[in-house]
Amino acid sequence: MKRILIIVLLAVGFFSCKRERAILYDVQDAYVKRDGANKTRLKTTTEFIAIAYSDIFGTTIPQNKLDEIALVYESFGDKKLMEDIIVKNFINSPSAQIPSSTAMNADLDKFISDAYKKLYNREPSETEAFKVKELIKSNSNITPTVVYYALMTSNEYRYY
Repeated sequence: MKRILIIVLLAVGFFSCKRERAILYDVQDAYVKRDGANKTRLKTTTEFIAIAYSDIFGTTIPQNKLDEIALVYESFGDKKLMEDIIVKNFINSPSAQIPSSTAMNADLDKFISDAYKKLYNREPSETEAFKVKELIKSNSNITPTVVYYALMTSNEYRYY
């Protein structure tokens, strides 16, 4: 009886335990790049001011106004603060050509796409479009002015 039990246990152990097979997956490297990450040329002061003015007002900036803003920009130490002030002044101008809240809310997808094309010269990624759309839908304080301000004061806007 003992012998049979030992034989049965050995048989069960032999047939139930199998050596694990090594599985090898062939994984290929993938290069993932963010939209806008390929912009490497920093806009000069004059380019930044002229492009921001053109994006907001739909026309070229008069030379005397460009020179005046550039002089103040260059003479001030904190460049990011000056960019912020310039963008705020442009956006808050009564003649700024920014879509209304009604137009924005009527077609969020078009508004977001148009804003990215106008300011970044590209379409928004699906993630960007989704996040901006959800932010606008979830917060009634988000106006087109706020969206334009956020896009224009980002690092990407400062580069070509």
